[in-house]
Amino acid sequence: MNDLELMQAAVEARKMAYAPYSGFFVGAALLTKGGKVYMGCNIENASYTPTNCAERTAFFKAVSEGERDFTAIAIVGGKGDELSALCAPCGVCRQVMTEFCGKDFRVLLGTPESFKAYSLEELFPLSFGKDDLK
Repeated sequence: MNDLELMQAAVEARKMAYAPYSGFFVGAALLTKGGKVYMGCNIENASYTPTNCAERTAFFKAVSEGERDFTAIAIVGGKGDELSALCAPCGVCRQVMTEFCGKDFRVLLGTPESFKAYSLEELFPLSFGKDDLK
């Protein structure tokens, strides 16, 4: 799967988002080293704290099915029907990515028409991870 196809999969995942409070809909498409794609969307809750981001939804789906090797994730989001030019992952999602991915893990941000690939290292420098617990 190429980067554009992964971005388009994130747009499809966004259609399943449940965001009745913020109106900000996010979709993520996570690519495994084996070529499988796990899609996730944000799922809000009236009390906000139990809300889950699209990125973590995709990771948790994949990990719960035994996947541990990932190459890239595409993330799109925006208010209502419009896509934002950039929908970067929150800090908690970056921490989850650090748990399962190396510093060279690719994070695609933007829209299918205009996106850029970032390394996890670029988005989350000086992160704390499992190597720090050795």
